[in-house]
Amino acid sequence: MGVAARRREWYWALGGFLFTAAAGAALHFLWGWTGESRIAAAFCSVNESVWEHMKLLFFPAFLLSMAEVWLRDSRNFLAVRGVSLWIGTALIPVLYYTYSGIVGFHTLWADIAVFLVSVAAVFLLDWCLGRTGRFTSGWQQAAGLAALWALALLFVLWTYRPPRLPLFWDAAAGVYGLAS
Repeated sequence: MGVAARRREWYWALGGFLFTAAAGAALHFLWGWTGESRIAAAFCSVNESVWEHMKLLFFPAFLLSMAEVWLRDSRNFLAVRGVSLWIGTALIPVLYYTYSGIVGFHTLWADIAVFLVSVAAVFLLDWCLGRTGRFTSGWQQAAGLAALWALALLFVLWTYRPPRLPLFWDAAAGVYGLAS
């Protein structure tokens, strides 16, 4: 990979980070802005549970990924994005429960930092793995695409019918998902 190609990939990663961070912040408020639309609920945060905040990272990056499939010339894009987006999304509960477990409470600035670090991890990992030239086989691309769509389906499904687990519990409102 030449210098120009590496620079182009870096700009894709930086643009992905900026888009996902900004769109995720907007999605935090979109459900309220839409009058609590049940359609908007599938894609944006409907409460303050950790699960709902994971959606704020996932859906902007997922939307961007579906556009990038057509815009980028990369033989390993779907496999790499599948891995990086699953890991970055999983970082939100890992970092949140780690820091809040250590200090015994959570704060807004730390929650925002968890979100931004997780978004950065997606695109940094994406950039690093994408440069390796690995994960180029057809089955790996299909698996990456399936992993992305599977997570999208789980986010939608578990917004309306969340499991009764702490990850889905909004302690402030006393609800799981849209309703208890």
